[in-house]
Amino acid sequence: MYMSVMRKVQRTPNGTFFVCVPKSWAERYGLNRGSILAIVETSDGKLLLDPQYGVAPSQRTAILKPGLYLNREIIGKYLLGFDIIRVESKGCISFEVRNIVKGAVNRLIGLEIVEEDYSNIVMQCLLEPSGFPPEKILRRAYALAAGMHRDVVNALIDGEQSLAKNVVARDDEINRLYFLLVRILRTIIQNPRLSEKLGVSPIECLDYRLVASLVETIGDECVHVANKTMELKGLKLGGDLGKSLVDFHSACFEAHEVALNAFIASDTASAESVRTMREKMERNFSSIEAVAGAQPVEVMPYILAAASFLRQIYEHSVDIADLVVSKRD
Repeated sequence: MYMSVMRKVQRTPNGTFFVCVPKSWAERYGLNRGSILAIVETSDGKLLLDPQYGVAPSQRTAILKPGLYLNREIIGKYLLGFDIIRVESKGCISFEVRNIVKGAVNRLIGLEIVEEDYSNIVMQCLLEPSGFPPEKILRRAYALAAGMHRDVVNALIDGEQSLAKNVVARDDEINRLYFLLVRILRTIIQNPRLSEKLGVSPIECLDYRLVASLVETIGDECVHVANKTMELKGLKLGGDLGKSLVDFHSACFEAHEVALNAFIASDTASAESVRTMREKMERNFSSIEAVAGAQPVEVMPYILAAASFLRQIYEHSVDIADLVVSKRD
């Protein structure tokens, strides 16, 4: 619930400025003559009044019932910032439900099962939001996605099935980091003091979430390439085709690396350079199409599909770069 009221600034004879706070607000928080309010100035000149300064925030609890969408409900409550998530049943919680809960816990960083009996499972998030700056989480997620990109192209060219499987397995960690970042960003938006402490404004939270989503999608594209690699059953792609794929990969890799760094540094010139890479990308993709045409008909679709997924990585890089431009224009 948000309150919006207008108050005139007043001044005492000795020159002190003051503004009266709304009576209903003061009563709601038990304020009386002599009560202490914390006043914090934000970077954009706003003043925040905190009637509960120094009081530990109460833990938010969500109660869920076993059901068809329990996994999604647990993830949803985690993303919304709930500290305790309790699954309650009138009868005994089944083995299948317990596995669903444990599977959800494994996907969410910081969430642990702290109590469990025949009819209840209690999960608690043990993270302190101030210890997880969004930039740090985003950089970690990007490092994972970049590593997947590099390795999946090597797997595709060399026909390394085990490396392709490893790329698929790493996607889970990017998803875990994405969920963590969404939780932290929502907490920042709801807590102006945390926003000031971490140096991230609410509008920047939106940008961070969009970029994190694009980084997570880059990881998904790598998984698609890995699946096509496994469908090629160890076939090596050497010669002109291998060279064309390496050239295309290098250009795509440069694009998302420049885009991410441009976002972090708010570097519009670098962001613009990502868009100017498009002509080079199209030439490289056309080269792959031409060389792939000489491959056996049963192999060619897999190669073209893998190349198309790599091209999508470039498109996601452009989307990241566009966020840099739009937030600084």
